[in-house]
Amino acid sequence: MKKKVWIVIAVILALLVLTCMIFRNQIIVFWRDLTRPIYMEPVAEKPVIYLYPEVPTDVSVKLNLHGELLCTYPAYDDGWQMRANPDGTLTDAEGNVYSYLFWEGTDGAEYDWSSGWCVAGEDTAEFLRETLDALGLNARESNEFIVYWLPRMQNNAYNLITFQTDAYTDRAVLTIDPAPDSMLRVFMAWKPLTQPTAIEAPEIVPFERVGFTVVEWGGTEVK
Repeated sequence: MKKKVWIVIAVILALLVLTCMIFRNQIIVFWRDLTRPIYMEPVAEKPVIYLYPEVPTDVSVKLNLHGELLCTYPAYDDGWQMRANPDGTLTDAEGNVYSYLFWEGTDGAEYDWSSGWCVAGEDTAEFLRETLDALGLNARESNEFIVYWLPRMQNNAYNLITFQTDAYTDRAVLTIDPAPDSMLRVFMAWKPLTQPTAIEAPEIVPFERVGFTVVEWGGTEVK
């Protein structure tokens, strides 16, 4: 009798292990979402700012956010003061080196859903790669965008994806000194869907990098 009980327990444990292996990605995403802090407003997640001057330049970056800053790195002390290099590396007054400026916060924006794309979850990686390239992100920036967002999007049946303009930039205003010659701010607002929906795709305006260039990307999941 005891032997049969142990056999049953072993079978159950084996099934549990197999289930965890099969649904590993879903479990990781579920746990990450479960432990993510909950805010009443949508959170502008991981906007990161890249600075590409033509020559090494001391740059001041200030963010006027119509909301609450939740996290920054490096620390935002009434602005960021950085020595920026043409390859995008940033150095602070203490000699610490960074790849970009990071911030996260609530912005209280009312996002525009009048145009966008409805994309099957399994097609999201390819869609983002092609669309981010068309918007003007380079390979490094696009890769960092995708690896941040893809785990939360690829297992959804569909994703409603938009790239915001004034609805975002009017509530997260950047002041940069010296002023950049060209600036690209890519901000994705998206929703997971269980069924596809019809939506008109917007026109993508090509971005040209000229002189001192600033690039930012970020996003928010709207539920």
